[in-house]
Amino acid sequence: MTAADDTPAAPDPAETERRVEALLFAAAGPLSLDDLARRLPEGSDVARAIADLAGRYAGRGVELACVADRWRFQTAPDLAFLMTIEREEPRRLSRAAQETLAIIAYHQPVTRAEIEAVRGVQASRGTLDVLLELKLVRMRGRRRTPGRPVTYGTTDAFLEHFGLASLTDLPGAPEMRSAGLLSLDLPSDFNVPTPGLASPEEDPIEDDEAPEFHMDFLADGGQTDSNDGAGA
Repeated sequence: MTAADDTPAAPDPAETERRVEALLFAAAGPLSLDDLARRLPEGSDVARAIADLAGRYAGRGVELACVADRWRFQTAPDLAFLMTIEREEPRRLSRAAQETLAIIAYHQPVTRAEIEAVRGVQASRGTLDVLLELKLVRMRGRRRTPGRPVTYGTTDAFLEHFGLASLTDLPGAPEMRSAGLLSLDLPSDFNVPTPGLASPEEDPIEDDEAPEFHMDFLADGGQTDSNDGAGA
């Protein structure tokens, strides 16, 4: 027997390709050529197996891709839309945002200073930003008083969200008491304001100047809410 007869036969290329395919399929992440070679018999032509697999999967729903000198199977880019799921993610308002929304609903049109006076705490920018972003609140206009403060009111989206035909359908004091939302110790002369009845003169806000008002009248400073914004 000659020395040549003792040389191990080179691994079958087709079998090497099968094994590389199995390793890439089962791997949790991309594998380098060295990663693959360590799991294959000595002498396996990993580069050839990769090239053959890349050609075999070209144009198919799953393709072989190189990422940072590592290889992986992935969905063909043009089919990514099939894996997209659209769903609505509900956003929970913070307590500060809920209180602010209730004040606006019952006292509108209302300025930021008036909101703070009712709550007893200075509102930070985040609270009104969230309500404006969710389109539950809108900037109505500028009050015809010194400083020309912006006034806020609810939107049609607010009515739709809470299933109200109009603002007059908001619960009054009797309904709130029966639902346990008002303390029984409140003064006898306590009244729940009727939304929209008091309408001090105001000038409407033009669309092109609304952002400027937003920034002018939502400055931070002083005592502010610690729980403004929306939670997950």
